[in-house]
This record gives sequence, C-alpha cells and structure tokens, in this order.
Amino acid sequence: MPEPTVVAATGSVVAADYLQSYSVVGLLAVVGVLFVAVAFGAGRLLRPVVPTPEKLLTYECGVDPVGEGWAHTQVRYYVYAFLYVIFAVDSIFLFPWATVFAAPGYGAATLVEMFIFLGFLAVGLLYAYKKGVLTWT
Repeated sequence: MPEPTVVAATGSVVAADYLQSYSVVGLLAVVGVLFVAVAFGAGRLLRPVVPTPEKLLTYECGVDPVGEGWAHTQVRYYVYAFLYVIFAVDSIFLFPWATVFAAPGYGAATLVEMFIFLGFLAVGLLYAYKKGVLTWT
C-alpha cells in the first residue's frame, strides 16, 4: 500500500487563502454598491418629474415656512444625546463580557478588564458632572 503524500503549504498558498477571504468581503461590497446604484437608478427612471412651486417650497409638518431657515438650538440637548449614546454603547459591551466571564479560565482577567472599563466610564461621568453638563436648567 503506498504511503500518502504530504504537501507542504508554501507561502503562495497561504497568501492565496488569505486573499481569498478578503475577496469574499470585496465581492460583497461590490454587490452592495451595485444594488444601491441599481435601486437609485430605477427610482430616477420610474418617478414622475413635475416640479411645481408648491413642491419646491420647504415643508415642515404642514406649516408654511416663516422667517429665516436658521434657528438657535440649545447645545445641552446634544450633550444629553451624546451621553446617552456613550452609556448605551458601553452597556452593550457588558453582555459579551458576562458570557466570557462565565467561561472557565477567564474569570479574574475579565473581571479586572471590566473594572478598568467601568473606571473609564466613571471618570467620564464625573468629568461631565464637574463641568455642569448633567444639570438641567
């Protein structure tokens, strides 16, 4: 019975496998761009184009526009939105951490990492509090 032959992986085979994994991602990106381009092109070809003065007028909740287009907005609303996004995204990271923490052999390391992570959050929250961002006036 002949012995099985073993083929050693060369650098070109490894590079080809590496590039093949990225070619799938590139192909998916190209298909996505083409899909969006075809959808926009079909919409442009199929829609009726009948511009009227009423259609060209700025529309806001059924109210005719009065005055200038610029309005003053309080920055504090954006700060609250940013703080919400920061803490919402950070809370999303707690779920994978909890699953890794339950795995054997990862307990102490993940616990230390999470306390460092929560420490950064606490410093950010303390900074926002000291700056007076969290006071509603």
